[in-house]
Amino acid sequence: MKKPNLKAPNLKAPKLKAPDLGSIAGGSRTGQSLLAGAAVLALVFGVAELRSPVAPAAAGRGGGATTTQVERTAVVCPPPTQGLIGSTTYSLYTPVGATASGGTAQLNDVSPQAVAAAMAPPAAASPQPAGSPQASGSPQPAGSPAAPQAAGALVAAAKPGVPATGNATNGESAPGAFAVATGAYAPGFTVGQTTASEQAGPALSGVGCLPSGTSFWFAGASTAGERVDYVTIVNAETVPAVVDVRMYGDKGLIDNELASGIAVAPGSWQSIRLPGLTKGQVNDLAVNVVARSGRIGAGIRALDGPRGADWLQPSADPAAAVTIPGLPGDTATARLVVAAPAEDDADLKVQVSGKNGWFTPAGHETLHVKAGMTTAVDLGQITRGGEASAIRLSPSDPAHPTPVVAGLRVDRTNKGKFEAAWISGAAPIGPRASIADNRAGQSQLLLTAVEGEAKVRVSSSAGTGGGTPATKEVQIPAGATVAVEGIDPAGLNGTYGITLETLSGGPVVAARILTVPVKDTPAFTIQPLRDDRSTVRIPTTVDDPGVVQ
Repeated sequence: MKKPNLKAPNLKAPKLKAPDLGSIAGGSRTGQSLLAGAAVLALVFGVAELRSPVAPAAAGRGGGATTTQVERTAVVCPPPTQGLIGSTTYSLYTPVGATASGGTAQLNDVSPQAVAAAMAPPAAASPQPAGSPQASGSPQPAGSPAAPQAAGALVAAAKPGVPATGNATNGESAPGAFAVATGAYAPGFTVGQTTASEQAGPALSGVGCLPSGTSFWFAGASTAGERVDYVTIVNAETVPAVVDVRMYGDKGLIDNELASGIAVAPGSWQSIRLPGLTKGQVNDLAVNVVARSGRIGAGIRALDGPRGADWLQPSADPAAAVTIPGLPGDTATARLVVAAPAEDDADLKVQVSGKNGWFTPAGHETLHVKAGMTTAVDLGQITRGGEASAIRLSPSDPAHPTPVVAGLRVDRTNKGKFEAAWISGAAPIGPRASIADNRAGQSQLLLTAVEGEAKVRVSSSAGTGGGTPATKEVQIPAGATVAVEGIDPAGLNGTYGITLETLSGGPVVAARILTVPVKDTPAFTIQPLRDDRSTVRIPTTVDDPGVVQ
């Protein structure tokens, strides 16, 4: 069979042009070598300001780099309800350890006014006449940014190390949201969005809010059976965006004019029913939401009839090897969806992680994915002996790597009924990662050492209403998954944040399972933990040490 001539729309990290530095808060058109590099790196993670270097790297004649903490981080949350009426909680958290002082962290509904206010450059302070009295209120510490406050914030953080929570508008048309953190709140800033709904049966939907970007991958969408999926696009920027929704099924790329050239105005959001884009029922879809211009946040909410509702977690960019963390030990069934959006077929080796390392599941040793298409397989009760697990896909022939994306629907049972959650291929947590909205006795952390053994420090913060932070170190054997228990802070009141730090070995992928009673039913949702990118390395060009061109 002739392979379709399809090209992957984004198989590598997108090549970014240095933005107009004058459009970035705190930016300047001087020091072009340093600032242009900083702007490109900052743009990737929604960072608009950087502090002076905190750990200079080796530099000399011909070039070098410096490492600096971010001083402004922005993330975007999708509209929370999508056809269901539910109760949504937002949780903001920044781990301690920033070298900056001052700053703020707050979350707002997406609107043109709120976005314009949050993205405006800091106002210049008016000089005080000699001898004039100082304004009342707490003074800003020296060097802290004068961050503008958007009106009507849904949630505002009190201080780093202590989470803050708030509720969204309760209704079918609740808007998207965005959060901005500056100064000491920016490094490692994370926001969680959790929605409980009883409308179509007890369901818990959770998602981590992400920086705006230009490409988002999802595997496991569907328009077949009782599934109704919604694609959400949020523009929390001050410039318009034009977006394409590219869909891949088991017969290849699905062409639909309605999925191309979608205009999203600044400070606005759109929700699109996926069945209206596929022209008929299609199961096991991979979806790539791509911004032709501008930057966006994107999500896919799945409503799956009796299985409840949840968000498809965004996948790591296409890669030759993919690891999906976070399979609960009591997984009843699991369905794997893999897409090969490149021009070559993918032949993959399937492995499952247990407490002693990777093993090959009987009957599911390999998987073949045709170029430009998706392949799905029911894995059944893939976990072994009630152990938490992860799935790894890697080239059967290392000499023939083909980039793929992958997602997994996992089902748990309760009183004879199934409830589903979706997890995806994840990137390693890197030096540090955090997750918000953890609850007493309801959060479970799953850590997988992908290659070599690893040691990870797990820290839980104080709660929103009190509690004593706790820390423990966890050793993970190579290829094994460890479920971390006993991570609630002592005397906890409210929700809390969890931070992971890789101490040695790795790489490590991680996921958090949150199980919350909804109408007396233990509904659940699973989110990966991501490198918090609290620091960036800025390339420099120097003729003499310490001189920036």
